Amino acid sequence: MKIQHTLNVERREKTGSRYAKRYRDAGKLPAVLYGHGKAPVSLLLNAKRATKFFHLGEKLFNIALESEGTEQAVFLKDVQFDYLGDTIVHVDLTRVDMDEEIESNVHLVLFGEAAGAKGGGIVQKQMDALPVKCAVKDLPDEIRVDISKVDEDNPLHAGDIELPAGVELTIDDNETIVTITFAVETGIEGEAEEIGAEGTEPEVISEKKDKDEEKGEKDDD
Repeated sequence: MKIQHTLNVERREKTGSRYAKRYRDAGKLPAVLYGHGKAPVSLLLNAKRATKFFHLGEKLFNIALESEGTEQAVFLKDVQFDYLGDTIVHVDLTRVDMDEEIESNVHLVLFGEAAGAKGGGIVQKQMDALPVKCAVKDLPDEIRVDISKVDEDNPLHAGDIELPAGVELTIDDNETIVTITFAVETGIEGEAEEIGAEGTEPEVISEKKDKDEEKGEKDDD
């Protein structure tokens, strides 16, 4: 993964939810910068520009502190959304060097037609992202996996995935990543039809009641 963009930032003088809302209303995105043994720094980013890159899956940036004219490579560590889950309201950034090792989740992309899908099977992806460990400079934007050999008896496991040089998964090799399943027919409708064909006609309650009343009248006579 290469640094593609620089985000201009400014120091956030006031913190707290009340001030954070004011900043967001003004088009600013609150952030906190961590890492390298330094004290956390509260920052503000241009919300429209920053969230555009975040939604595109970018995680590595340079940030430029406007008041100091300096740049620092940072990694997008955490993203917080609003209660609806569709608007970014806060991010955590961490200082990085390109050669240092980090852990992150990388988007998983499947390609090819699974062998099991040709017989009516359904491809089930157990993970949308793969947890990896690597140097910052080696972090891939995505991991593409060929599923053409996957069938019902041959699921794809973590150990089957070919990774870029310098990248390793942080999950067990036996972890299941992709499976093939088949829809199960319940047969309930057929059973209902069979019962209706072989069963006796339902008892007519009103008819039975009328006969009982008639019998009672004869007994009275």
